[in-house]
Amino acid sequence: MRKHFFLLAAILALILSASSCTKNAPQNGNVNVVAESTPAKPPPSPLTGFDSDLQDIKKGGFTYIYVLFRKDGKTLDSTDSEFIRKNAPQVIDAFTTKDKMKAILGTNFNLEEGNMAELKKRFVVEDYSGR
Repeated sequence: MRKHFFLLAAILALILSASSCTKNAPQNGNVNVVAESTPAKPPPSPLTGFDSDLQDIKKGGFTYIYVLFRKDGKTLDSTDSEFIRKNAPQVIDAFTTKDKMKAILGTNFNLEEGNMAELKKRFVVEDYSGR
């Protein structure tokens, strides 16, 4: 009888040890994976000022985008607009920024092949093509 008791105790110990090993194992083949969450990026701030105006011209799909502003730092006036129209007739879309400090020009013509020298005499010209 002692043999049977030890035999039952050994079998019981094996069953308990085997069941404790599978306690952390997935049941029914399902694996619960905890996904690492990354914090959501806040939405980008809306563009304002010059960046907003430049984005509007870029939406036009122009090959060349130029930004002009007066060398003396003053605001653009009607004579400046007239000068730009006269010396850059190839410009398709042009407007001044809300602060009237810069003119943004959109065209599919390389103004370097036109009257860019005349424009550069009066204005500082920045080429934003391809940016």
